[in-house]
Parts: sequence; C-alpha cells; structure tokens
Amino acid sequence: MTAVGSLAVLLLSAVRAFSPGVVERTFVFGLVRDQDGPVAGATVRVQGTANATSSDAEGRFVLAGLTRGAPITVSAWAAGFYCAKVANVTPPEHGVVLTLRRYQTNDNPNYRWIAPTGEGSCASCKAAVTQVWLEADAHGKAAQNPRFLTMYRGTDVYGNQSPLTRYTVHRDYGRVPLPPDPTKPYYGPGYKLDFPMTSGNCATCHTPGAAIEEPYGTDPTLVSGADAFGVHCDFCHKVADVRVRLGGLPLPNVTGVLSMDIRRPFPEDPQRYQLFFGTFDDDNVPEEDTSLPLLGESRFCAPCHAASFWGVPIYDSYGEWLRSPYSDPDTGKTCQQCHMPAPTMLNGVALTNVAPGKGGIERDPMTIHAHTFPGAASRELLANAVTMRTTASLANDRLVVIVTVINDKTGHHVPSDSPLRHAILLVESMTEQGSPLTLLEGETVPAWGGEGDPRQGNYAGLPGKAFAKILQESWTGVTPTGAYWNLTRIVSDNRIAAFASDTSTYVFAAPNRGLARVRVTLLLRRAFKVLMDQKGWSDPDIVMAFDQFIVRRVAQHRVDR
Repeated sequence: MTAVGSLAVLLLSAVRAFSPGVVERTFVFGLVRDQDGPVAGATVRVQGTANATSSDAEGRFVLAGLTRGAPITVSAWAAGFYCAKVANVTPPEHGVVLTLRRYQTNDNPNYRWIAPTGEGSCASCKAAVTQVWLEADAHGKAAQNPRFLTMYRGTDVYGNQSPLTRYTVHRDYGRVPLPPDPTKPYYGPGYKLDFPMTSGNCATCHTPGAAIEEPYGTDPTLVSGADAFGVHCDFCHKVADVRVRLGGLPLPNVTGVLSMDIRRPFPEDPQRYQLFFGTFDDDNVPEEDTSLPLLGESRFCAPCHAASFWGVPIYDSYGEWLRSPYSDPDTGKTCQQCHMPAPTMLNGVALTNVAPGKGGIERDPMTIHAHTFPGAASRELLANAVTMRTTASLANDRLVVIVTVINDKTGHHVPSDSPLRHAILLVESMTEQGSPLTLLEGETVPAWGGEGDPRQGNYAGLPGKAFAKILQESWTGVTPTGAYWNLTRIVSDNRIAAFASDTSTYVFAAPNRGLARVRVTLLLRRAFKVLMDQKGWSDPDIVMAFDQFIVRRVAQHRVDR
C-alpha cells in the first residue's frame, strides 16, 4: 500500500469511530511531489474556493468538507514552482498525485514583450481586466504622460523647447549651471536641456521593460511596442523579486528595474514554459502561471516609489508608508489594499472570471483585485484621503476660524510622491452680501500658489496655507523646482504624515451686521502654477475636502456640508 493509501486508511478509521458513515464521503487524500520527490509546505486547494490545506513533511495532504460524488479540481502550488492541478477528482478519493514543475531561475534578454492590446495580447485573453487597466491606470500611460514628456524634453505641450542650459565656471567647483535667461522664451525645465548628450535613468521607472539592458542609455521618448505603454502588464507579471537593503528601502540611486529581478521566459524552448506571476495559487494554466506573494506586498512598489537623487529623497511614498503604522503586518494596510481594491468593476458589474473562455474559472469577486491604481487624479480617492474639521466663532468684533486637517485615511504623507504635487487650503470669509472680510491674523497662501486673478487659480496672498515638499536647485537657486535630476536641497516640508494632523487659525475683522459666511476648501494641485503655465498643463485642481458656514454672534449653523 502507498504512503497516501496508508494515511487515508488511518484517518478514515479514526474518524469513523466518531462519525460513522459521514466522513468517508467528504475527504480527498493525496500527495504533492516534484521530479525529485515529495514537496512539503505546498498549498493544496479545491480550485476557486477558500478550502485549502498544506502538504506535510512527506508531501501528503487531506482536503476535507467535500461532497460525495461532486467532482472538483484539486490544485497545488509552492514557491519556485508553477501551479499544478488535477481535474475531475470525485470524493472520496485517496490517490491524488499533484506534480509540481519548477520555473526558471534566469532571464532571457531576447524575449519580446507581449503588448497589452492587439492580436495575441493581454486583452485577447483577459479582456475585461485589461480594459479596466487601460482606462484607469496611470502606469499604462507612463511613457505618454504629457507632464513627464515635457519635463524630460524641456518643452511645453505644443513642442516649444526652452533654450539649452547655460553654464559658468565656478572658482571652487568648476562648471556649474546658470538660471534661465529671462530675455529668452522659456517653456520650463527639462532633463534634456541640462544633459542633452545622455538619457538619464528616467526609463528605469517610466519604461522599465525597455531599460533592462541599458538602464542609463534608454530614452523613454523613443520606445516602441509594448514599452510604449510605459509600465505594461507583461513587465509587472515578470517581476520575480524586489531587492531592498536592511530597513526595507532600495539601495540609493538603484531606481526602478535596477532593483528588480526579472524573469523573461524562453518560449522558443519546448522544455521551458511561458511565465506569468500572479496572485492566484490555483491558476488554471499550470504551464504558464504561478503565484507570487510579493505581488500583494508593498515592497513590490518600492523601486519606483522610494527614489532619491543626489542623496535627497524625491519619490518616497513607499518610505513614508514603511515608517508609518500602516506597515505593521498585523494592523496596517498594504499599498495594494488601497490602490488595487477588490472587486474589479466593469460597467457596474463585478468580475468573477479574469479569462472567460480562455482558461479562467469562476471566483469570488473579492479575490479579483482591480488594476485601477487610483492616485493623484482620482477624485474619489482624494475625497476620502483626509478628514477636515472646521470651527468658526464670532465675538469681540473678530471672526475666528480654526481648521484642522487630519491624515486619517492615507498610508503615506499627504500629498506624496512627485514633489510637484501640493495641497492648498483656502479659507474664505465674507459678509452676507459677499464682500471679503479683512484677515487680521493667520497664514496666507505662498507666492508659488499663483499670483494673479484667483478666478484663474492664482491663490497667492489669500487666507490659507499650502502643504508641500519644496525643493531648491543648489546652483541656480530656482525654487520651487521639479528638476530634481539636478543637485537640490529640501527647503521645507510641511506635508501631513499618516495619522498626523495640522491645525491653523485665521482671525478676520467681523462684519458690521454680525453675520458672516465662511468657506473652507482643501485642493490638490498637480504642479506649481508657474510651471503649469510654462508647460501648458491643464490638469484641474481636485477638491479633497470642503466646509461652508453661516456664522452669527449667538449661534453657528453649518450649511451645504
């Protein structure tokens, strides 16, 4: 009798003593092995369900809670192996053998990426998931983003290019850059203005599939094929590991694909399969797919969201998360839980099959995470990022408005990542007729909030404040700047960390008739107003929080919350 058969007999005999005639029809027994023998610690599952167990030290497993005579598919997976399955298993069964096959440990530089769309593409198999990704995710537009392209080239959105950077010779430091010439047309900074003979490392994050072989020699504006989408499906699902140092952050200056272990397969070799890493450990295409727990970990995001230049942290949403309570494995949340929420919705319907008719199976929709990645352009995400509490009182000829902004719903600073992003808090007070009241005490929006007509988004000097990480170029003195490929320093950083808060107070002269209107708005702006005007960017401000009050000397009434 085999080891599996012996285990089955022993277990059945033991259980019959307690529940005769019941358990015999509810179990499946089996063995997980590879070419060398039994595999311990494999996840064995009734495919498409939460009914799972692990193989023991001798590769044996028992699946319980099954229905006599109802066929099932049994799957198995272990780290380093493709998924495996045996279909049409009819309980009770005690001879199921699942054979795992190891996937490759090297990379194939001759592999040609599969495009998201077109014949033989991701969309041809996983149409709905790909459609959601194409419509919603900025990763799939990373090589086409007009803000990125114009900052890289040094142009505006119409193709006008600023003059190349001028230089002078410093007595102690040699050749150093000069500020832009105010007598010449200027369309904002650009990497290619400062370093016209190099490509930089921008491609390591924006077009990582193209940058693997030449991370410092790939111009992200010249890529083609699947790489023209930026960070595309096939690339992400070929990342086998992310390398970080002690403390959890990538090595300094090792951005994007430089910190990733990529496994491009060898499809021309019949002995080596295609390879896609995913989140299912019971995938229905065992000759291609396998599970990778890393895809559900925040560490997967680290290479492009924890980047420093010249020793200055620039993109640091992962680092901010890592230093926050959200990184606690027991009580926190991962990046994916907020930015890849389940279920995946298409046309108001939750997906239950990622590849219908193409090998997909029906699943609990809460196991199918949306490839939407909502971020700085998502009104819904931003409207639920913070809590704003406002009080207003009218006494002694003064109107006092107190605003508290609490970062109670975001796992990193608000705002985060691109140092161009900032939040503007506007505190407006006026008479019943709409005339503005005079600010007596309190902060005002800084000059980089835009000088000019407030109706055109210029809020400099108005009551309120801004939350931002402000960089200054060390040689030219330009501030605020987004040209962090140059040597910069952090002038200030008052962004709100996870679970932190900011309180500010504004005192206005009271209206003559004792009634005032107060309106408080928190806006997310994608870039500094001067830079947006130079580049021709038209991204609208997004309201993160809003309060409106009517304030009287005796009582306070909130309206239109």
